[in-house]
Amino acid sequence: MNNETMELLEKHFDIAFAAPDGIKKLRELILTLAMQGKLVPQDSNDKPASELLKEIETEKQLLMREGKIKQSKPLPEIKPEELPYELPKSWEWMRLRNVCHDWGQKTPDQLFTYIDVGSIDNKRGIISDEVQLLESVDAPSRARKIVRRDTIVYSTVRPYLLNIAIVDKDFHPEPIASTAFAILHPFHEVDNRFIYYYLRSPVFIAYVESTMKGVAYPAINDGDFFQGLFPLPPLAEEHRIVAKIDQLMARCDELEKLHAVREQKRLTVHTAALNRLLMAKESSDFSTAWRFITQHFGELYSVKENVAELRKAILQLAVMGKLVPQDPNDQPVSELLNAIEVEKRKLVKEGKIKVPKPLPEIKHEEAPYQLPKGWEWVRFFTVNTVKSELVSAKDYPLENQVAPDSIEKGSGRLLVHRSVEESGAKGPNNRFYEGQILYSKIRPSLNKAVIAPYSGLCSADMYPIETLVNVHFMLKVILSEIFLEQVRQAENRVKMPKLNLDSLGIFQIPIPPLAEQHRIVVKIDQLMALCDHLEQQIDAATGKQTALLNALMAQV
Repeated sequence: MNNETMELLEKHFDIAFAAPDGIKKLRELILTLAMQGKLVPQDSNDKPASELLKEIETEKQLLMREGKIKQSKPLPEIKPEELPYELPKSWEWMRLRNVCHDWGQKTPDQLFTYIDVGSIDNKRGIISDEVQLLESVDAPSRARKIVRRDTIVYSTVRPYLLNIAIVDKDFHPEPIASTAFAILHPFHEVDNRFIYYYLRSPVFIAYVESTMKGVAYPAINDGDFFQGLFPLPPLAEEHRIVAKIDQLMARCDELEKLHAVREQKRLTVHTAALNRLLMAKESSDFSTAWRFITQHFGELYSVKENVAELRKAILQLAVMGKLVPQDPNDQPVSELLNAIEVEKRKLVKEGKIKVPKPLPEIKHEEAPYQLPKGWEWVRFFTVNTVKSELVSAKDYPLENQVAPDSIEKGSGRLLVHRSVEESGAKGPNNRFYEGQILYSKIRPSLNKAVIAPYSGLCSADMYPIETLVNVHFMLKVILSEIFLEQVRQAENRVKMPKLNLDSLGIFQIPIPPLAEQHRIVVKIDQLMALCDHLEQQIDAATGKQTALLNALMAQV
């Protein structure tokens, strides 16, 4: 590697540390430079690769005479248009089969060590301790390929998973590998770690991706695999390259650990700060907790995970009565509830709703936390009703259609706008009306609810909810943790988790005065807009870091 390239790489290690997938890209860059002969300087005293090739051929002939390996099929000549890049003068392009061989196959006839894909530790590139000892009668039909110490095994099924490892020790009893592996045993002291790193390099990965076949389980066959090109350096340079790669990969490992520690610290500190905020009993405690967050705002909210937690905390503060100040001039919620009861009786009398079932009284000790003066805990069906009006979807092909997959998890946003025909819905659907809340009763802990922006049909897996309070406030309640805790306890977990009406109806929800509901909704919307802005800033910052890293990679 020339000094200029090395300085460039060193200078931008911090960019790789900050950029999304930066360390992964840095690893790819290191392997790219290595396989182009740019990671360490060439030494004119090294025996060139052309001499190494002669020694490999001599060893190959000896192994064939001794019956240890079979003669391989002739390989096609390498054409100039196949070469992906130019190599240093002392290097040689060749087919992968030219630098390695296999040990043949056998049917196990006694106790053996079985190496399959599950035995691969693809992080460290070794065979893990999770190997199986099998009797020959229990041998899978795929247990056929012979391996020895220093052999490289490469999973040719779903090769993008990079299940590649070096057999780094002697196994007893005899090791036999699955036919899902390509077997590579180096000729004449060719460094197996150099081969291993080449198999993980972007240039070889690109070759495999262009050659593999299949959709569900894409694979590359042995013939295509071993026809892949291989850049052979002088043997001495191979060792220098491997040592340099090991050194730089160790630095990448350290960066990953530092990154993980830093991110975990951010998350832990933020969680503790939000807990102090939510658990504050006095206004002074609340102010202290909020002051800490504002003082460290930039650092805490440079990761999206913390912004997501902030969104949850905003909703929780809202339903605890801590988001906006109370106004003693507001009409108390008791009067609102009386008015709702009068409205319900009127609707029953007009035949618009059925006589509701009596709801159990909320006892003082049942309340999850103390509410501000003027608020009250009520059962969900005290202020909400579910209106089910099933129709056949196929009779309304042009109506709007909403299903759980149309709604973003936990945000109250409708992501997909489509007609019944476009949705492919055929069976019974519920009719819903603009302004109702559509709530998924299937897998309810995914927290999918939205205010209907129009009328239409919704999946029978959804409840159309009509509320007698501020609909936007009620949506915030449904999305809040206090509601979600009750969902987790109540959902039927047999097969498909589901929330039934009886459970939903008795959920405890906090209701503030109507005027405060409006103020809370406005404040939540303002703070959620701030969260949107924070996420946009994070995207912009990470995008800039990625662009810088890509620019670096383009220079080398």
